[in-house]
Amino acid sequence: MKIQPKEAVLNKILTYSLTHHKSLFSWADQKEYFYIQTKEHPYISEPYRAESYAIEFLRKGSIIMHTGLETKVVHAPAIIALGSSVIRSFSKNEDEILIDIIFFKPQFFLESQANVLFLAQYDFFEKNESHITPLTQTEESKFERIFSLIQEVVKEQSKHQASILRSYLYILIYEIDAIQKEKAVTETQNPLFEKFKELLFKDFLNFRNVQHYADELHISRKYLSEIIKKNSGKTASDWINELVILEAKVLLQNKKMSINQISDLLHFSDQSVFGRFFKNYEKISPLEYRKKQID
Repeated sequence: MKIQPKEAVLNKILTYSLTHHKSLFSWADQKEYFYIQTKEHPYISEPYRAESYAIEFLRKGSIIMHTGLETKVVHAPAIIALGSSVIRSFSKNEDEILIDIIFFKPQFFLESQANVLFLAQYDFFEKNESHITPLTQTEESKFERIFSLIQEVVKEQSKHQASILRSYLYILIYEIDAIQKEKAVTETQNPLFEKFKELLFKDFLNFRNVQHYADELHISRKYLSEIIKKNSGKTASDWINELVILEAKVLLQNKKMSINQISDLLHFSDQSVFGRFFKNYEKISPLEYRKKQID
């Protein structure tokens, strides 16, 4: 079977468009970006990807965010940064919240940027452990001022609105990066566990055996399993299988793809093997899961 790179798979996935995001907030504008302050987060329970980046400022309350295989409760004040390729979903944690969100397509942000890989430099857009930036009181005040300026420029409908918003996005990115770098100095993480997760998200479509990751890390399978279990409470096999299931859920939401095509993309020997694998974890078949989704 010919192995396709992950990028080829991602290109086939139906993502949440910026227009779809706007519709969740009853927003009709068709620009390549939009900003909103809201007390009602759109809690989307099924995993999905989006075509836009998002920077969110949780001013009040808390929400539950699921990215990749990790679930975290985000408490205000905090910044959430999400890249377009991140699989995410959200659940309610408190009835009363207040959140500012700016969505933007990468092509909008990079329009006047010579470095097309600029956004890729910042791990907090893509790495699950870095999406959330808790804020101190001083940092909270700073982000309140920045988002107030964003709110003003959106309301004013300035002739140079797009350029001004790009400038504020640069400020947001640099401020988040500065906090993250300072935070990284004080936090200690197991380097093997972090490297395993990095390899897993890169290779899971092609390699579903623990030995592959042990070989890549130049350690024994037993030692890798011990490290993963100690740091996450789950086995290495659990991490691999759960990531395949998560990818399957996103693919199944694309009604243009057949179950057999999805099975091939996930490198199962045939559709029935994929079906048994999926049902073992979700207690329903891939087709039943698809039928539950709203068009």
